[in-house]
Order: sequence, then C-alpha cells, then structure tokens
Amino acid sequence: MESLSDRMLRYKPDTLFEVRKELNLDKPGRINEAIDILEDWVQKQPHFAKKDFPREYLERFIVTSKGLVERAKEKLDKLCTFKTLMPEFFSPIDVKKELEPIQQIIHTAHLPEMTPQHHRVYIAKIVSENLESSYVFSYYKYLTAISEYMMQAEYCSGFQIILDYSQINILSFVTKINPMELRQIITLMTEGYGCRIKGIHVISSSKMVDTLISMLKQVFSAKLGDRIHLHKTPDTLSDFVPKEIMPSDYGGKEKSVLELNKEWVEVINSKEFLEYMSIMNKANTIESCRQSSKFTENYVGMPGSFRALSVD
Repeated sequence: MESLSDRMLRYKPDTLFEVRKELNLDKPGRINEAIDILEDWVQKQPHFAKKDFPREYLERFIVTSKGLVERAKEKLDKLCTFKTLMPEFFSPIDVKKELEPIQQIIHTAHLPEMTPQHHRVYIAKIVSENLESSYVFSYYKYLTAISEYMMQAEYCSGFQIILDYSQINILSFVTKINPMELRQIITLMTEGYGCRIKGIHVISSSKMVDTLISMLKQVFSAKLGDRIHLHKTPDTLSDFVPKEIMPSDYGGKEKSVLELNKEWVEVINSKEFLEYMSIMNKANTIESCRQSSKFTENYVGMPGSFRALSVD
C-alpha cells in the first residue's frame, strides 16, 4: 500500500514511513518482498480454509509481527485456528440485544488521532455496576469484531490501553469477570490479531484496585504485566497520551467516549462490514488437513487447555 485512509481512524502524514522504518521495512521493495513470502506460504497451507487474503491484510500481519515474516506466519495460523477453536467469539452480534445494553455500562472506543509515537489509544470506561456475565461476553465479541476491522484499517506502532474504573466498585466488578474467558480474549487479541500493547493504564483510586491488577497480571504475559500503570486520576495520563487527542470527558478536544462509541457501533453494524466479517470468519482451519505434531507444538496452552486462574 502507498497511502492510508479510513472513515474512523486518522494517521499522521509520516505514519506509513515511520512505522515501516521502525520495523526495517522502509527500504525500496522490502515490504513487497515480505508480503510475497507470506502470501506464498499461505498458498501452501493445506489446513487453511481461506487463502485469498488481500495483500494489505497480510502487510498488517507483518507490521503487527514487528516486521518478522516467520512470526507473521505463526500469528495468521493462530488467528485462523482460533476461529475454529473459539467460534463463539466470532458469531454475529445482535446490536439491539447485545450492544445497546452494553453502551449503558461500558463506553469504549479507539481514538481517531494517534500519539506522536504513532500509537493508537483505546479507552474502555465503565460507567455502571449493572454488569452481567452475558454483557461481558457480548463485549468480548464486540472486541473481536473491532479487531477484525483494525486488521483492514489500522497501521500503527502499538496501542495504549486505558481502562477507566474510577466510577465503579472494583470488588463487585472483579466478581463479574470470568478469568477463563478473559484469558481467552486476551490471547485472541495478542496472539491472534497481534495487538502490540505499549501500555495498560488503569484509572482508579479504590483501595481494592490491587485485586484487579493481580487478575490482569494473571492473564497478561509477564512483559505486558510490567506495562500496567495505575492512575488515581486521569490527569497523569498526559505522561503517555497528549491531552488534546483525548475525548472531551477527559479534558481533550475529541468527541466524548460515548459519542465515539456510538460511531464505532454504527460502523461495526454497517452492511458493508457485516459482509466483510462474514467472509473473514470463514478464514478458519480444516484441522483434519493439519499435521497433528504441528498443532501440539503450537497450541498446547491455547484455547481448550487454559490453566486455571485464581483471584485472591
């Protein structure tokens, strides 16, 4: 690709060049060479149900894999496999029954503007304690749909994740979370869609926030666990994210999180994206065509064999 454009996401003028430069993909012909290798590998995978991935889609897998083609192969294989192992995360979302109730509890959005480091910012703001387990899983399905959208639109160096729990009772919230499902969605986001998380920012002044952070560290890798930052108020977020690109409810110049949330739901529920999602959900695997030794090597500890998690 030679340029970036999207209805929901904005990029800096030099984003394409700077992201490629960071990954040593900026030399003439280098990115096309990497895509050619990945595309050729896809064609040789007998267990892939879909092999006609757009080159821009494959390029984004290489970018999320830090420019390493072998890692991109692994992540694409995992994502296709997860669509076979965890089909419940990819089932169609009923906006009326699933997303509208969630919007009364969780305001969530990727911000349109990037940070100077070409990071995308994602905010999840919990505004009500009327949380039910079914709502949480519907939110996970929504995250999956958003992630599929990002794989055909995003081009960034990583993500800053903001989790705002300042308006709720932390202990009550933790009891509503199924650690197994949380582990699955985190694995899907990081190992499948290749979300490169640069920072996780928890906003809460509760004395019980350590319980939440303990749970998060169980589902994130040790490296990502070290990237969790606690903020008693949103004010200190400016050390990581410029205030001007933040939503108006955080003192920034952007629309409120709720307004952005509604726009994202509209996009995810559009006819165009629903058709695209239906096509991409078929990019799963035919496990009878895969070497069993290869499956064991790559997927022990993945969905279906998660270790038990505990919350102290």
